[in-house]
Amino acid sequence: MSLQSKDLLGIKELGAEDIELILETSSGFRDVLERDIKKVPALRGKTAVNLFYEPSTRTRTSFELAAKRLSTDVINISTSTSSVVKGETLQDTARTVLALGADFIILRHSCSGAAHFLAKNLDASVVNAGDGTNEHPTQALLDLFTIREKKGGIKGLEVAIVGDILHSRVAKSNIYALKKLGARVRLIGPPTLVPSYMKELGAGIFSDMDTGLKGADVVMMLRIQMERQGKGFFPSTVEYFRNWGLTAKRLALADKDAIVMHPGPMNRGVEIASEVADGSKSVILEQVTNGLAVRMAVLYLLSGVRA
Repeated sequence: MSLQSKDLLGIKELGAEDIELILETSSGFRDVLERDIKKVPALRGKTAVNLFYEPSTRTRTSFELAAKRLSTDVINISTSTSSVVKGETLQDTARTVLALGADFIILRHSCSGAAHFLAKNLDASVVNAGDGTNEHPTQALLDLFTIREKKGGIKGLEVAIVGDILHSRVAKSNIYALKKLGARVRLIGPPTLVPSYMKELGAGIFSDMDTGLKGADVVMMLRIQMERQGKGFFPSTVEYFRNWGLTAKRLALADKDAIVMHPGPMNRGVEIASEVADGSKSVILEQVTNGLAVRMAVLYLLSGVRA
């Protein structure tokens, strides 16, 4: 099996069947990661380029490991030490690495739509690793994989996404993905960070944390993205934690079997208390592990290799 498109640009463009295909393929690669030898020759001879214009630890490392586990050669380009600092355009940089034989370009960029732009102009497969405030599709896919692993399915679940919805590409991709698979989504946060137009995506909106958390099966916390914000979204981080931080007391309002998620990096004491982040209901580190399997599946399916 393979995906219908050569690129993975966002969840919005995917059908439910595409998402299910990725999740099922991820299950197979998750089994591979449990072996003593965690490498398969599925994409031997292919080359992947990590082209990251923004800082990243989890996503960049995860894609690098995923490619290497598939026996793919990997090139990491740090834009701070590349010709980008000399004024080279995104398209020229991408064409340069394509001329070197790249099969996959994994792009993170501060501008929404950057991955779509490259995909239209290059023959290589482009994977969106986060574009501005638009989407982060593989994060949503690994979140779905983790939820399904823990809950047995997605349909009918109550999922609360809490925090900086306005600036979060993770939130947008998750809303699309969860709704496509039949979950109900609640968005919780200060009114300045939860835009009312999100209702058009079929999500409920809550400004009161306690009300929004009641009965939730999944609580997904988001980082406050200071680097994308101006001033005035909330008075202080202390007040933010007081009103919208996830504590053990607040978590008790959710379903007794609720799980806690976070895409990372976490701001402990701002959006989440350490006792919750490190507690028994947290699946945050499992998300990281599952991300490796999901990204292996994405590269494999985009390659057009058929089982």
